[in-house]
Order: sequence, then structure tokens, then C-alpha cells
Amino acid sequence: MRIVLLGPPGAGKGTQARRLSESTGMKHLSTGDILRAEVAAKSELGLLAKSFMDKGDLVPDSNIIAMIQQYIDDPSGVLLDGFPRTVVQAESLDKSLKEAGLPIDKVVHMSVDTDELIRRLSQRVMCTDCQTPYNLDHSAPAKAGVCDKCGGEVIARDDDKQEAVMNRMKVYQELTAPVLDYYKSHGDVAEIKAIGTPDSVFEKLSQAIGTSVSAN
Repeated sequence: MRIVLLGPPGAGKGTQARRLSESTGMKHLSTGDILRAEVAAKSELGLLAKSFMDKGDLVPDSNIIAMIQQYIDDPSGVLLDGFPRTVVQAESLDKSLKEAGLPIDKVVHMSVDTDELIRRLSQRVMCTDCQTPYNLDHSAPAKAGVCDKCGGEVIARDDDKQEAVMNRMKVYQELTAPVLDYYKSHGDVAEIKAIGTPDSVFEKLSQAIGTSVSAN
């Protein structure tokens, strides 16, 4: 099974995808996490990506698509989180999946009001060493500024700072929101309001996908 989670930055796609991965055994494929790992490793892709990510811009399609194609045929199933972000990416993904005989099984759109998104993003922080994410609202590290897992420094990501956040919202509306229209034109899209506790959002998401979710 291949599921696409759509929604603006801060909608909770990563949190919910991780929970779905744990409950189904499906592979959580987060382009953001993979790119940040590349940045931390200072790889060629990471250095290129950082110049875009720090400004809240999107990494070029060619780099993202090549990366995604390495994982899309995982036999346990895939949860796509943060991809596709443009119509070009959606079209390329559909082409790759069609050639592999692995269609998208479900597209879920997680919607949240803009003011709430900005508030959420301002509360996000991350360990600079192991990349563990935290939220100052509901999952802050036990000691302020120190990672619970590795003791590394916990700070706000550059792309979650106010100027970058506003640009990310602008980029989302200009480039990523049309992806929702693309998928609607090709079939049904499940809509959920991603507000409330993480547990309540997970319940909505599980119902949208189907209570008998299978990783096969």
C-alpha cells in the first residue's frame, strides 16, 4: 500500500506518519527527514539542499525525485510525507509507480488554519546532533535546550524561524496546493481537519484510510 499525506508545513504529517508506520509496519518516507540527514552529513545533496531549505524554498525536483525512487518499491508499503510538493513531482511519481505497477492507494489531505500553523511551527525545535524533533507545546525535552536521547543541543530549525515560515506558507500556496487539485482530478482525496490532540487526529486519519489498514 502506498499512501500520500498532503498538507501545509505544521499540519502534523510527520507525527501522524510515524504513528501509522508503527501501527502498520509501513515505511515512513519523509523527504524532509532524509534531506536534513544529508545536510547533517554535509553530503553533496545536503549542501545543495541547505541553501534552499534555510530560506524556506523547495529543493529542486530532480534531486527529490531521484531520492524518492530509491525507496518507493519497499515491499512493506510506503507512507509519503512531504512528497510530492509540486505538480511536476506528482506527475513524475505517477509515471514511476505506473511503470513499477505500484499505484497510489490513498491520498489524504490534512488541513489546518494558517494562524494555527504559524503558532505550531514557532514551537518546533530539533536536536542538532541526532535530528530528534520536539515541540515546546506538548513534547519538550526534559531539560530545556538539551536532547533527551543524545544530549545534543536543541534549537529551532532555520526553516521554522518567522521569516522562513512566512515564505514556506507562500511557497506552499503557490506550488504545493495545486497538487491537491491534481489528485482530486485523478480520483478521491480524503479530507481531514488536523486539529485537536495527536490522538484525535490519528483517529481521524485512521478512519480516512480505513480501519483495516494493511501494509501490503
